[in-house]
Amino acid sequence: MRTTRTAIASGALAAVMVGASVPVSGMLLEYPLLAGQAMRYALAGLALLAWIYLRGGRLPVPGRRDWPALVGLVATGMLGFNACLLFAQRYAEPGFVAAVLGASPLVLALVAPLVAGRKPAVLAVVGAVVVVGGVVVLSGGGAWHGPGLVLALLTMAGEVSFTLFAVGVVRRLGGVAVSTWCCLLAAVAGGALGTVFGGWQVPSVREGTAMVVLGVVLTTVAFGLWYFAVARLGADRAGVLIGLMPVAGLAASVALGAQELTAVAVLGAAAVALGCVIGLRGRTADTALPPQLEPNAQLARSER
Repeated sequence: MRTTRTAIASGALAAVMVGASVPVSGMLLEYPLLAGQAMRYALAGLALLAWIYLRGGRLPVPGRRDWPALVGLVATGMLGFNACLLFAQRYAEPGFVAAVLGASPLVLALVAPLVAGRKPAVLAVVGAVVVVGGVVVLSGGGAWHGPGLVLALLTMAGEVSFTLFAVGVVRRLGGVAVSTWCCLLAAVAGGALGTVFGGWQVPSVREGTAMVVLGVVLTTVAFGLWYFAVARLGADRAGVLIGLMPVAGLAASVALGAQELTAVAVLGAAAVALGCVIGLRGRTADTALPPQLEPNAQLARSER
């Protein structure tokens, strides 16, 4: 029970950190996308490497069956997700993109168990439906034109793949190792692509600060926390916590004076919270961690 509560707290904290970081990400809107991602993930990868070796550990080398999952995760759940999220907002209102992205918990609740060879859990599905409804109310929906809908759906697919691709490899290597390898791969791929598309430029002080915050503070911590939660709770149950991202984004916007708090937004946030409670109830899926990755060891060696 204590391990489950730790996993829930880890997943919730990771989701809140990502959601609250939206204003920081906005500081990089004028910087070349791929080059910015490469620098952000390079900082995160180096920080994770330093943490591992300072703790006296070592970075496990992925096996042949791990590489496809890691490459797929980087291509779709990291670089692809960020690119689709940016371009989607050029053809759709932010509320519409957020509403489509908010369907991620339901997709995970339905697909993750099927991938694992079991039936979807009723409580996980019901909780995900409530979360999706809360996100739609919270975001207010919105309009789209041109490829806006397709790009929003691709953004949601990227969010889902960030979790699904990681399930097996996290169990074999551990969340910290997966986070480290993904950040290093994303830095190399983003750097190579950024050289061809978008180019490079010296970041301003404001942009450099954003990269450090997103890379060293957000990515290194949130990735490890999220993958620990997924490994312990299962992708379907942990997925409902994704609904906390827009709630945290709303809270950050209100705190910064960029948005007013309305009764509708409060209702949406309450629905998300209720959905999380429902989705996280019931028996934990068969995702027990091997002894070397139990929470105490994991938290000691690491801490997305």
